[in-house]
Amino acid sequence: MRFHSRTSSLHALPTNWRSDCRKNRCMKSHRVKNRRMRRIRPLFIHDGVERPIRRPSDKFDRDLYYSGKKKRHTLKNVLFVDESGSIHFLSDTYEGRVHDKCIADETGYTLPNASILYQDAGFQGFRLPGVQIMQPKKKPRNGTLTPQEKEENRRISSVRVRIEHVIGNIKRYRIIHDIIRFSCSEFRDMVMETCCGLHNFRIWLKRKKHSKNQNES
Repeated sequence: MRFHSRTSSLHALPTNWRSDCRKNRCMKSHRVKNRRMRRIRPLFIHDGVERPIRRPSDKFDRDLYYSGKKKRHTLKNVLFVDESGSIHFLSDTYEGRVHDKCIADETGYTLPNASILYQDAGFQGFRLPGVQIMQPKKKPRNGTLTPQEKEENRRISSVRVRIEHVIGNIKRYRIIHDIIRFSCSEFRDMVMETCCGLHNFRIWLKRKKHSKNQNES
């Protein structure tokens, strides 16, 4: 996979301890209790994650990989997680200049009907058929938000923070957090896939340990 290509294929994380990510497959649903609607609905969160790279020597590449958000040259992926923090989807790798919504639109992933998808303002305008989108409301120009809208934004942020924790857990590996000095695109992708797989493996171990402690008690 080359970064300049715009294919919609997914990075397939190896089975076993890595996440099962297959092209155009619905992600596994995890049941969550919605207090307001009083029924079971799958919940997912997606967000972009950026990794720093060395400053390209070519001027065209410098403009292409420069991230206005991070103020440095980066690579970008989009992650999909469930309510427990398990990664279900890792997008193709894009240049840091590409917008989060553009990646989501070109990937073309699908979700089960009646799912709930939480996102931030970086995905403004992104929609999926049969999926309820939850996104914080922006303050209108020369206006203010009502107390109810502010409370709703806080509630949405309290759910979205889970993917920020996931990204922080992935970046505990210095090869993701620090500048990667390998120019091979295949190696860069493999590094990201491996760290996502290790994150899922760590969550699996925590669940196994928790269930073992419950059985013993």
